[in-house]
Amino acid sequence: MKQWYEILFENYARKYDEEAFVQGTLGECDFVEAEVNFNKQINILDVGCGTGRHAIELAKRGYTVTGVDLSQAQIQRAREKAEAQGVEVDFQVQDARELPFSDEFDLVILICEGGFSLMETDEMNYRILEGAARALKNGGKLIFTTLNGLFPLFHSVKEFLKSAGEKGHADYDKNSFDLMTFRDHNITTIIDDAGIKKELQCNERYYVPSEITWLLKSLKLKNIGIFGAKLGKFSREHKLTTDDYEMLVIAEK
Repeated sequence: MKQWYEILFENYARKYDEEAFVQGTLGECDFVEAEVNFNKQINILDVGCGTGRHAIELAKRGYTVTGVDLSQAQIQRAREKAEAQGVEVDFQVQDARELPFSDEFDLVILICEGGFSLMETDEMNYRILEGAARALKNGGKLIFTTLNGLFPLFHSVKEFLKSAGEKGHADYDKNSFDLMTFRDHNITTIIDDAGIKKELQCNERYYVPSEITWLLKSLKLKNIGIFGAKLGKFSREHKLTTDDYEMLVIAEK
């Protein structure tokens, strides 16, 4: 049986590229470049790359990038975009829970969730981080964003997603936040690229900073920094607060 995230991205590539939450690519890549000291000799792995927005932009800036995603449709769209923009990216259909890489990359990114926090169990989410850490060379860096578990303790996820829906193509309804599992359950409605309406029962895992720190330490990662993730304006200067819907996480192997 297919999970909601598999069904969602079966034919949702062009509409996805128009969503409000994917419009911060340039600023986010500026941050990534600064974090690797603009070293064009490094190899980058983009996990959950979607339609390739970060991978393509980084390739345009001269980096060697591999992009992986579970969705064949998203990868196909990414390949089309890369060809149209005249850049080379090694796009592969891969399951983020079963990454086949070991000690190959100087940087691994999982931005805009990148699969992490979408999985149906905590163990599956952990396997994504585990694979990302394994893919890194010693001294390599991991950069990812994830849902901030402090946000729903002080704010309505339903109201936040409603405002997000008004700016994009997806609508969110019937939200319920489970304090025992830190999962938000909702009904997400989209119109896919073929004009077909889909209603999906979704749930996403929110994490508190101490959980993320423990998970990364268990994977022997160090120099862990957690910050507020501002769309298109990633910065170590943004202290994480309860008003941040997402957090930006940086760690080193």
